Amino acid sequence: MQEDNYEDEFDDALESNDEVGLSDENSGLYEHFNITVDKKQEPLRIDKFLLIYRQNSSRNKISQTCRAGNVVVNGNPVKQNYRVKPGDEISVLLAHPPRENVIIPQDIPIKIVYEDDDLVVVDKDAGMVVHPGFGNWDGTLVNALAFHFAKDPNYNSDLDRVGLVHRIDKDTSGLLVIAKTEYALSYLAKQFFDRKTRRLYWAFVWGNVADDEGTIRGHIGRHQKNRMQMAVYEDGSHGKHAVTHYKVLERFRHMTWVECKLETGRTHQIRAHFKHIGHTLFNDERYEGHTILRGVNLPKYKQFVQNVFEVLPRHALHAHTLGFIHPTTKKEMYFESPMPSDMQEAVERWRKYLESN
Repeated sequence: MQEDNYEDEFDDALESNDEVGLSDENSGLYEHFNITVDKKQEPLRIDKFLLIYRQNSSRNKISQTCRAGNVVVNGNPVKQNYRVKPGDEISVLLAHPPRENVIIPQDIPIKIVYEDDDLVVVDKDAGMVVHPGFGNWDGTLVNALAFHFAKDPNYNSDLDRVGLVHRIDKDTSGLLVIAKTEYALSYLAKQFFDRKTRRLYWAFVWGNVADDEGTIRGHIGRHQKNRMQMAVYEDGSHGKHAVTHYKVLERFRHMTWVECKLETGRTHQIRAHFKHIGHTLFNDERYEGHTILRGVNLPKYKQFVQNVFEVLPRHALHAHTLGFIHPTTKKEMYFESPMPSDMQEAVERWRKYLESN
């Protein structure tokens, strides 16, 4: 898997004894889960901790759950500003039933750029989770595809996860291919495994990247202190071998637009590698890129960056191209996704800023 190794596989940041159950209190079904916080987790507000753990919830919903006394830590209800600590036992009751192994078709708009009897290519918007999982039972790309495929009498509804071949992060935009038959799934999956697909990512990173082209090497594994991040271990002591090739496309003095090609596919590979070399992704909250990391200490500049954060309210990463061999025709297919509007607006604002400063 790639940087599209689903970014929020938050289970890795927790011990393995999570529990999920049902409650019929107040004549309703609720989702109940217990979490044992990892021993290496740094202090973090519980509302943010749970927001990352359960992507489809809102900060307001989690806040209201705390206010109702339904978030309990070590046996005591806590407020939303409580900071989780290593070893904390957290119990949460949310007013939504878990839906284990059930894909619910939902009429959610998605951008389909190509479809035939074997596969469909989707241009995913930022903010959409790819597939259902713990805490993400609906509102995902897979739910939308299940609705779309229900109209096709030839579609195999038993196909695992609606034929997902690969994944990209919730806040990463761009192209994915989804198989519609078992054969197509197997054929495409092998291309990804053998790294024979053609994919390029666009990213905005903090700072002026020194070289026009380069390669970042270093094992990637779970961060030893912040378990919601991945870290680079150059000595190979942790993690797995990872290689990212990049090329600078445009410079904005304090930010750089780069094109990335992944030789390997590790969780958060682009994000971890660029943070490691001092160029964290622009507005990447998970990796502290949502603060001003480069530039002048002037009110005008600070306000400018805040305005750009508002038009680009997520990490600046886009799956720009996708190429593969079609499972039936054996012809090469190639697709390009244009820069999404939020990233384009950020580029225009940086260009105007440089012209006037």
